[in-house]
Amino acid sequence: MRTFFPSDSCKESQLNGFNPQSWLQVERGKLPKLSSLYSSSSSKESFIKVPEPSILPYYKPADYVGVLAQIHEELESCPVQKRSSLYLLQFQIFRGLGEAKLMRRSLRKAWQKASSVHEKLVFGAWLRYEKQGEELISDLLANCDKCAQEFGPVDIASQFQTDRNVGSHETVLMSGNQIPGHVAFRIGEEKIVCDRQRIAALSTPFHAMLNGFFMESLCEEIDLSENNISPSGMRVISEFSVTGSLNEVPPNLLLEILVFANKFCCENLKDVCDRKLASLVSSREDAIELMEYAFEENSPVLAASCLQVFLHELPDCLNDNQVVKLFCDADRRQRSIMVGLASFSLYCLLTEVAMNLDPQSDTIVSFLEQLVESAETDRQRLLAFHQLGCVRLLRKEYEEAERLFEAAVNAGHTYSIAGLARLGYIKGHKRSSYEKLSSVISSFTPLGWMYQERSLYCEGDKKWEDLVKATTLDPTLTYPYMYRAASLMMKQNVEDALAEINRVLGFKLALECLELRFCLYLAQENYQKAICDVQAILTLSPNYRMFEGRVAAFHLRTLVREHIENWTTADFWLQLYDRWSSVDDIGSLSVIYQMLESDAPKGVLYFRQSLLLLRLNCPEAAMRSLQLARQHASTDHECLVYEGWILYDTGHCEEGLRKAEESIQIKRSFEAFFLKAYALADSSQDPSCSSTVVSLLEDALRCPSDRLRKGQALNNLGSVYVDCGKLDLAADCYINALKIRHTRAHQGLARVHFLRNDKVAAYEEMGKLIEKAQNNASAYEKRSEYCDRELTKADLEMVTKLDPLRVYPYRYRAAVLMDSHKEKEAIEELSRAIAFKADLHLLHLRAAFHEHVGDVLGALRDCRAALSVDPNDQEMLDLHSRVYSSHEP
Repeated sequence: MRTFFPSDSCKESQLNGFNPQSWLQVERGKLPKLSSLYSSSSSKESFIKVPEPSILPYYKPADYVGVLAQIHEELESCPVQKRSSLYLLQFQIFRGLGEAKLMRRSLRKAWQKASSVHEKLVFGAWLRYEKQGEELISDLLANCDKCAQEFGPVDIASQFQTDRNVGSHETVLMSGNQIPGHVAFRIGEEKIVCDRQRIAALSTPFHAMLNGFFMESLCEEIDLSENNISPSGMRVISEFSVTGSLNEVPPNLLLEILVFANKFCCENLKDVCDRKLASLVSSREDAIELMEYAFEENSPVLAASCLQVFLHELPDCLNDNQVVKLFCDADRRQRSIMVGLASFSLYCLLTEVAMNLDPQSDTIVSFLEQLVESAETDRQRLLAFHQLGCVRLLRKEYEEAERLFEAAVNAGHTYSIAGLARLGYIKGHKRSSYEKLSSVISSFTPLGWMYQERSLYCEGDKKWEDLVKATTLDPTLTYPYMYRAASLMMKQNVEDALAEINRVLGFKLALECLELRFCLYLAQENYQKAICDVQAILTLSPNYRMFEGRVAAFHLRTLVREHIENWTTADFWLQLYDRWSSVDDIGSLSVIYQMLESDAPKGVLYFRQSLLLLRLNCPEAAMRSLQLARQHASTDHECLVYEGWILYDTGHCEEGLRKAEESIQIKRSFEAFFLKAYALADSSQDPSCSSTVVSLLEDALRCPSDRLRKGQALNNLGSVYVDCGKLDLAADCYINALKIRHTRAHQGLARVHFLRNDKVAAYEEMGKLIEKAQNNASAYEKRSEYCDRELTKADLEMVTKLDPLRVYPYRYRAAVLMDSHKEKEAIEELSRAIAFKADLHLLHLRAAFHEHVGDVLGALRDCRAALSVDPNDQEMLDLHSRVYSSHEP
């Protein structure tokens, strides 16, 4: 879920004590001195709170690789109509792993493989919901004559097949009687004369009435006054019986005819009414009213059209009680009419949206109950049970939560045992909770969350050991770092506490970790660093609230600002240069945040902010900053550059290139030439384009700009020269970049030394980068290429320590072990990283190792899981084909 899903706190330990009273004045606009909060060490202890980790409402299999492989295998042989639901489950697994790009790709595959209009509507709406805030991109693409409405409205009626044989009946006459050719239907005082056989052909009941052994078959006049059809409606029906079509008919009359057609089983007439009404649904109010008719008259085309309106208005429509009631109250039959066989997918989407609005609402409970009812397989059931269990736990509905977690465990979801353990602890059964987790650890391949959860039910050294083990198995878990940092702080080990929280912030920019470090700096009365963190928080999340939502981060910043000296414009630029040069990205973000409050041009500052956020792996925040840069652009040519970067960053390279060219036509500027060079180098496969890129970068360098950007341009120019084999020119570029403190140029210069066969100089050059850069995991990784095996091993161990998400060190170590014929250890090294990171290269290498040692099933499993990560990787496809062939009997 996008929003924070808070856990229901277990019994408060000393570490979790927090007294918010001293901060309430902030909310009233009164700003007390911070020093008053730290009059004693005990106040420091109460100030630093580490909430217990949440039981996340995600699908987290004990062996996600095995489940991904199984889903991939099923996708190869399952019926077409099952594929979308399998891609949805794949999406749920990637969500549990925190793989945002893979999640979106699985959703897109579900949409592409949709076998019904209902699935197309649901997954299209889901993808559109995930793209909230990207309306500007669609507008820009439209201006580039490129259609971006791939998830736009669907022509519902055309997606439903028409059965042309329905309602066709042969005329069977009663023996010995002459049936009249016409029949008049009396409705009140009016008579509507119809062709008897045309009316008889509308349905079996009419055929029996007018041509069968009924009294009406001999009547020339039949009274229909009691059948809720008006004379106008009957005249339209008579015309339809002749022409087979409905022309301009008012909506109210269409509804009347629909009800009549359903009553008399006139399937063709009903189908045409259904489609006609579906085409008239244009607003939420229409959809609410007409959905009721669709349910009552079993009109699937109309229902789908109404559903499309609701889904198109997500999330806003879930603030409408009438819409929510329709979704919550729908029974099995109504769900079938509304969404066909895609009920589970629909309620997965509605659950996602409602969870982001309010994870404790009655609405989310109702949607999850519908999800449980819609589930058809154990994997669907375990997800539904677990999610509803999490919500019940959050709402303190403990008995019901326990029943649901047990149901999820029985369906095969090991992670739900964490929910049962948490409930046991709440009820005072701490020992039992500890034993539950111990049993899980001994029964399965241990995972980080298992030790993290067990740590909640023990104290002292045991707790510390479990948290260390949790970090070893899954370094992406933030709670262990936060707990250790807070514990060290309470023992007055300030530097160790900061070192601990800095470990995780070195590779994962988690807001809760920034918040804790802010508190540590405040306790240290280091206000300059404290304001740096709170400003980074506000850059990432402008409305963020700290201390469990009690205090707005912006108010805390206001407090800290009282203790910070004011900077001049010159000071700001000097500070930005210092931080940018030392590769202190968080510090750079903070300086830019403050500069945005000054009179400096905001467009360029937001643009710089976006570059930093991309470097920090925060793509959504980066796009928000880039859009703000466009909004605050001071000139048309500057605006075009930012539009070009928006298009480039969202995968529309050609359109971004076009924007750069338009900007250059207005005015030759550094940023326009730089964008054009960047986009051209990335989009063209023609080696000859390198000379054009060089020319563009040289043009950029001749235009006015600041040293920060010129350093980047020189660095890029050096890289192009290296690729062209012009090492002397490349070296000149890198040296000039270093003269203006573009620190990353050390890496390019090291590459030049290496290509000149001077590994010692290359190694020393990377040492300079490591010395200067605060975030230097990538520098250690690059330096490892320029030294002997022992030094390489040491550098790569440092990489894993600084950034455990980088996969190259694991692959290198595994390859070395394999070369030394230590196959088991090599596979274990890869498995260590695969446990918390679904990476194609790790899975590929482990599959190859499994094949090498003769474990065909293990190789096949890893191949299939890897193809779930990237189904188009040719090397992976070749390996899978080879392994699969060897597995065939």
